[in-house]
Amino acid sequence: MTMRAIDQIVPAMPATDGAGVTLKRAVGRPGLEMVDPFLILDEFGSDDPEAWIAGFPDHPHRGFETVTVMLEGRMRHADSAGHAGTIEAGDVQWMTAGRGIVHSEMPEIADGRLRGFQLWVNLPARDKMVAPRYQEVAAADIPAAGLRRWPGAGDRRPLWRCRRPGGNRSAGAAIGCHAGAGGGFER
Repeated sequence: MTMRAIDQIVPAMPATDGAGVTLKRAVGRPGLEMVDPFLILDEFGSDDPEAWIAGFPDHPHRGFETVTVMLEGRMRHADSAGHAGTIEAGDVQWMTAGRGIVHSEMPEIADGRLRGFQLWVNLPARDKMVAPRYQEVAAADIPAAGLRRWPGAGDRRPLWRCRRPGGNRSAGAAIGCHAGAGGGFER
């Protein structure tokens, strides 16, 4: 395996979105604007419900897909195309905005915590006017593979790999892993 040097570290910045939800924005922030097809990568989470309970009331999207991964808590989705659902810890939601959709994402209290991330993926020009689409993938339906640890790698956590659901047009992989201080993972 070829080792590559880190070229630049751009830390996530504090941000707010929706009805005042506090989050950290890693992509789509000053200093890291142009990483097409990725438009935004937000991490949201807190054990303080006041930081997130107001959620993301009705708002429009067009021309991209969102991929939301819940790590803790629940998020309820409803949209103008009649799609609705709730994702919980470990679940993934794909929403294709396509030619346009109005939707809401409202957190629900689950053990007082909420944590997850959302990636916005730009659609190719040929797909920008497709019909809106929504799909949930339950944690139980996501294949997981164990990881080998390097010495000192800390916890062994699963690797999540979400196969591209039928009809979604963006890349279809969501990966989560954790290594302790001084550790790492190998393929």
